[in-house]
Amino acid sequence: MYEYHTLPNGVKIILSRTASRVVYSGVYINVGSRDEAGADEGMAHFIEHSLFKGTEHRRAYHILNRIDGVGGELNAFTTKEETALYASSLPQHLDRCLELFADILFHSTFPEAEIEKEKDVVLEEINSYSDSPAELIYDQFEELAFEGHPLAHNILGSKRNVKHFTPDRIRRHLQSHYTPSRMVVTVAGDVRFDRLVELCQRYFGHYDNHPSTVDRSSKPVFHTFERHVNRHTHQTHLLLGCEAPDIYSREKTAFTLLNNILGGPAMNSRLGVAVRERHGFCYSIESQYVPFSDTGLFYIYAGVDHDAQQHTRRLIAAELERIATTALTERQLRHAQQQFIGQMAINNDLGLNEMQSIGKAALNFDHVDTLEEMNADIMSLTPADLMAAAQRYLQPERFSTLVYSN
Repeated sequence: MYEYHTLPNGVKIILSRTASRVVYSGVYINVGSRDEAGADEGMAHFIEHSLFKGTEHRRAYHILNRIDGVGGELNAFTTKEETALYASSLPQHLDRCLELFADILFHSTFPEAEIEKEKDVVLEEINSYSDSPAELIYDQFEELAFEGHPLAHNILGSKRNVKHFTPDRIRRHLQSHYTPSRMVVTVAGDVRFDRLVELCQRYFGHYDNHPSTVDRSSKPVFHTFERHVNRHTHQTHLLLGCEAPDIYSREKTAFTLLNNILGGPAMNSRLGVAVRERHGFCYSIESQYVPFSDTGLFYIYAGVDHDAQQHTRRLIAAELERIATTALTERQLRHAQQQFIGQMAINNDLGLNEMQSIGKAALNFDHVDTLEEMNADIMSLTPADLMAAAQRYLQPERFSTLVYSN
């Protein structure tokens, strides 16, 4: 059961009250890397870093020590469509977490000396991705798939852009994009809702909402391609992908279950059994479904021996054809549904995961589904629902391929 409240300035508040000894709190902002253009590409991620570098009330060290100093943890991340600040703490320290979130969001000063140091940190983060082909391949795939659209560019931005970021540019981007009505305060833990609302009103309620320049009216177009990149790697990195349902699609639930059947985290996924267990071609093979607000992506990634690439691709193609042409039996469907329901329960039993999932959901919907509601949606699916989604999206001509190998 979730409790909701919206402050007069538009900040939404959502609480999942649990008996945990730890409180997980966060602020989710509906701004991400797709809301940048040109020389500002990479700005959302850089702002996420720079928010910890000093405010009108605190220096960088005091920000880091505010939560960590009482045994908590403070962190943040940026995606294509959101920025999040979050913390884990004891219940008695929720007050300081929320106060700190508000301080760094509304009072950061972006000291020039700290910004210059943080540029080096982000440049090294970009270097680390370049040294990790299993991560880099996803970014390059998206650049090719959404070429010409803001969803295409890397969340980290380019080295050239990062080197030219200034405190003034950071402030302008923050003021034009980050507004209270695009923020959700989300908490999971043993907290009274009236106290949470009181704290949020105290720390977030007196900031005026203002129009945001975020514009997502340009719908992305998915481009198909086949690309081989020569890299000195010890194995072939293979990524296949296609467009998938967006976050509002009726087919999202069916496709989520399809993804779990094909290449989810369980060792009995179809791709895992076909490629790893039967043939031993890889250590890692998985699929991912990432829904955005107006499109989605489905990926299959495998790291395989160079000589096994073609055989692996044939095995993957066979599994995609099978799931699109052969309906699951009622028994197979029930097994897949029960497996996925169990995975969701285990995932949500971790308070940090639950806090993050309800924060993301609240950015896109006025209602956050409970586990019981999600379970009902999963159990309502039929073999025909899954086959219809597979036949619509998982056709060979819809897939693009990116390969890293010698």
